[in-house]
Amino acid sequence: MKVDTSGLESTAPLFGANSELLDGLSASPSFELPITTDFDGFQKDAIQMVKPAKGTTTLAFIFKEGVMVAADSRASMGGYISSQSVKKIIEINPYMLGTMAGGAADCQFWHRNLGIKCRLHELANKRRISVTGASKLLANILYSYRGMGLSVGTMIAGWDETGPGLYYVDSEGGRLKGNRFSVGSGSPYAYGVLDNGRSIYHATFRDGASGGVASVYYVGPNGWKKLSGDDVGELHYKYNPVLPSTVEQEMGEVAGA
Repeated sequence: MKVDTSGLESTAPLFGANSELLDGLSASPSFELPITTDFDGFQKDAIQMVKPAKGTTTLAFIFKEGVMVAADSRASMGGYISSQSVKKIIEINPYMLGTMAGGAADCQFWHRNLGIKCRLHELANKRRISVTGASKLLANILYSYRGMGLSVGTMIAGWDETGPGLYYVDSEGGRLKGNRFSVGSGSPYAYGVLDNGRSIYHATFRDGASGGVASVYYVGPNGWKKLSGDDVGELHYKYNPVLPSTVEQEMGEVAGA
């Protein structure tokens, strides 16, 4: 089956062109459609076939003094690691942060777009937008684009008039309020060791799609502040120092004697 698009052709004459060029342009353009009875299902299967494999680890939780947000910095697609220095915690305004999981371009664009809308809200209403309002605004925008191939899994964390706030928003328009979230391929590992303070490091050690630098931010009543940005390779030897083996100790004692 072919789709005829001859009705879209321009009939304006091409002056000064040779006959061979005109003969080639006069043919009706067309393209073949897949032979299937379920075109919608075929389209969904095709999207899944070319869907790139992504990975990351982001984490945020509320405590009595504010919100802690942490993330790794590795950008990957399947087995290919394209960067070790991606900024996955994005500053929306001085009192609000967003995390990035999914497609890097989608997350960065919609976080910038959200930052613009939050600033316009502040100018129009003479007050900062709440964390609840910002997350709802982003969820409504993403809902209007659902099914169009966006890949976004983000957390909106911040401080407003009611105190700390934390929401999870995805590209299907889903929105959840909670006290702790971890998003990305390394999230099962981060949840498993959440209480010992090494969640991002542990996830990067177990998950090949996570790595680079573990960044930690704090959001409080005076705004957000970056606390640290440590290379996970150095953190590994900090948490697991290399001790000399028994043989090395014996050889050192013999040499000293």
